[in-house]
Amino acid sequence: MKEQTNNPVPNFFLASAENFKKIPGSPIAYWVSDKVRRLFDSDMKLSKIGRPRQGLASTNNDFFYRLWHEIDTRRIGFSISSKDEAIETGYKWFPLNKGGPFRRWAGNSEYIINFENDGKTICDYIDNTPGARVGSNGRVINRDFYYKLGITYSDLTTGGFGARYFGQGFIFDTTGPSIFDENGYGLKKLLAYVNTKIFQTILDTVCTGLHYSNGVLAGLPVHFPKEHDAEVIDNTEKLITKFRIDWDSYEINWDFTSLPLLHHDYRQPTLKETYAKLYDHWSEMILEMQRLEEENNRIFIGSYSLQDELTPEIPLNKITLICNPHYRYNGNKTENELEDLLLADTMKEFISYAVGCMFGRYSLDKTGLILANQGETIEDYKKKVPNPTFEPDSDNVIPILDGDWFIDDIADRFRGFLRVTFGEEHYNENLKFMEQAIGKDIRRYFLKDFYNHHVKMYKKRPIYWMFSSPNGSFNALIYMHRYRPDTVSIVLNNYLREFRSKIAAKKENLEEISSSPSSSQSDKAKALKEIEKLKKVITELEEYERDILYPLATQQIEIELDDGVKVNYDKFGKALRKIPGLTGK
Repeated sequence: MKEQTNNPVPNFFLASAENFKKIPGSPIAYWVSDKVRRLFDSDMKLSKIGRPRQGLASTNNDFFYRLWHEIDTRRIGFSISSKDEAIETGYKWFPLNKGGPFRRWAGNSEYIINFENDGKTICDYIDNTPGARVGSNGRVINRDFYYKLGITYSDLTTGGFGARYFGQGFIFDTTGPSIFDENGYGLKKLLAYVNTKIFQTILDTVCTGLHYSNGVLAGLPVHFPKEHDAEVIDNTEKLITKFRIDWDSYEINWDFTSLPLLHHDYRQPTLKETYAKLYDHWSEMILEMQRLEEENNRIFIGSYSLQDELTPEIPLNKITLICNPHYRYNGNKTENELEDLLLADTMKEFISYAVGCMFGRYSLDKTGLILANQGETIEDYKKKVPNPTFEPDSDNVIPILDGDWFIDDIADRFRGFLRVTFGEEHYNENLKFMEQAIGKDIRRYFLKDFYNHHVKMYKKRPIYWMFSSPNGSFNALIYMHRYRPDTVSIVLNNYLREFRSKIAAKKENLEEISSSPSSSQSDKAKALKEIEKLKKVITELEEYERDILYPLATQQIEIELDDGVKVNYDKFGKALRKIPGLTGK
């Protein structure tokens, strides 16, 4: 790898300083071979195709950025093609490229930005806020490239360089710089190249840290074997398509339509068999994507005679599909451990989708979002899905309790959902399979794990909010998009007080047992022990009502989804389950 001279000192190597000058920034990359160094001699630089463009800096991301699921979807302008269209349609929020974890080809589209009236709000904020203004034009730069097709990447990553194709309508910021086809070269050709081992090798000679500087990238050479145009572009289009399908197969993504586990292509008599068929499909797709990426590498490496320097192989943990457990759970885990993790998460995603159907966010009868706008009601749902296979909750409150206290209890509702989706015949077998996968029975999962999983899935910006008494004896879930000012009153009157009355009635029944001459000593002892527990629960519920929930219900609090989950969730204080990193101290 190093340039050896006739120097008499063993293991001593010399390299010409002139060779270092060929590499942008002239790093002392003494390990670089002659063949790799010659790649820098190319007259075609990345900047001639499309200079990597740095995006805006809002100076206040909490104010201008949101995760897409926080907002009334009617306010988001997806697939806008131009500034004029953006202004004319009057949308406030637009998709934002904001970097994200190591991922190639497609995906990482989660954020939106307030760019109403072509960014006037941001510009005014920068101009009028002390300390925010940076330069005469603020930090809203490269505006001519907003809404255009392009390639984006994360400027800071630990997994290597990963570029992704994105469609119309995006704005980009400093952490998600983007490249555009400014001279008709072809975005997909460029995407194929920058995701190869050759480009990563070139990058590694000039980027000594984890940060990919736009200026350095702009000066890097571009190599493309023209005789393989059609093959490489075909491979790349397949990769983009499959990676986009993978990204859209999860409900946290805005183009999610339905759960893969319920797709007719994988449907089998039992849940276990259905999952097995879906798993086989995922395994085939992972290997196919690995083959396509390696084929692109093989073409580029062969065209530039670098077979002695590089191999085309890509390890499975670098195939950046969410359905790929080697990537998703990267670490020192066995195949069995990876399979168990993927199975458990797939079942938890099924449960999450079921809860979405309970609230009317989704429907088994229609793909995509159903209720996802502020203040929508069950009547709005019925207009879109007149005769649902699975009925959503009517009052937007679903209790999560340690027992069958209400007919719309979440555990019972889930059992009903499982019966509807996978039938009565194998119900017990299916429930057992699911509970084994998640490691506990379904009621305990809802009590102990569901909300934590939901908060993690939605990146600490949950769309379902948990009303919870201090010790967790009472819990009720609501869907924020269906929230109304009287929702807290419904939680209070229809659920908390009703639950307390039922607890009190049970306590009275136990008191009769404890004092009855016909009761055995064992029964009396059990009754007395349970009575003490119920007394504490009743006290907890009374204090929760008196000090927290009743005062809140009288306020008839309004929320505004544009303000984001962090602002709205905090309005309810101790009434809601505390979420570290979201709620105040």
